Amino acid sequence: MKKIMLVDGMSCEHCVKAVKNALSEVNGVASVKVDLQTKKVEVEGENMANDALKNAVEDAGYEVLEIN
Repeated sequence: MKKIMLVDGMSCEHCVKAVKNALSEVNGVASVKVDLQTKKVEVEGENMANDALKNAVEDAGYEVLEIN
């Protein structure tokens, strides 16, 4: 399963790493790819809950605008 998240507030590679680390801790997440230019985060895995993904990113200090 693949989900695309639109995340606001990322401005540098440190932000990218923080978002990747936060999402990697969520149950079911196998991989995370972050595109800083488009603010899109591609998350792949199994049985990933949108609420868990959103909470992980927001706890890291960023805003989730959308999850598809």
